[in-house]
Amino acid sequence: MRLLAPTFSLAALALTACAVQTPQEQLAPASPTVRLCEGNNCSELPRNVATFRGEPVNSEAERRLAALVQKAEADPRAAYDLGLRYLRGDGVERNSYQAIEWMRKAGDAGNGQAQFALGRLYLLGFEEMGPDPAEAEAWLSRAAAKGFKEAKRLLPQAQAAKQNAHARYQAIEDERKSWNGWYVGAPYYMVWGSSGWYYR
Repeated sequence: MRLLAPTFSLAALALTACAVQTPQEQLAPASPTVRLCEGNNCSELPRNVATFRGEPVNSEAERRLAALVQKAEADPRAAYDLGLRYLRGDGVERNSYQAIEWMRKAGDAGNGQAQFALGRLYLLGFEEMGPDPAEAEAWLSRAAAKGFKEAKRLLPQAQAAKQNAHARYQAIEDERKSWNGWYVGAPYYMVWGSSGWYYR
């Protein structure tokens, strides 16, 4: 019985602690900001600025987008247009991932504008995506073969960046290999003995 009394006391104390809040306090927002995500971009916004959008604002725009997506599946020019719209946020929510995906579909299907755009994006990097000289070289080569003068001008830059990236990677790999030899053969300062740790 002595054990039950403290247990009930603690339970009662916990329940009263929950009931201390007034209804106004329970309804008050915990934070002055709210996290909103649109596509792959998230940000913290003040609660008095953030609004909820349950339904698409413009159903006609949604219908047009669906029609363009359908065309883009079959026509590389439409895929390029859709990628460009996603890059700009023109008629669609801006989305760099979708933009690059549609540009790649157009480029793989032979669209020179998309190949050049991808070469430039991969050479310079874009938003959260860093540069990728090997991809840049591949896309710029394809665009240069189609006669794009700017692609021919940028191609040596992509090739040089690719060589630098390869040289940097090779230097890091060589250093890693030498590091393995260093720590395997390095002596310890201290060793364990019958009376504890001591210096050699």
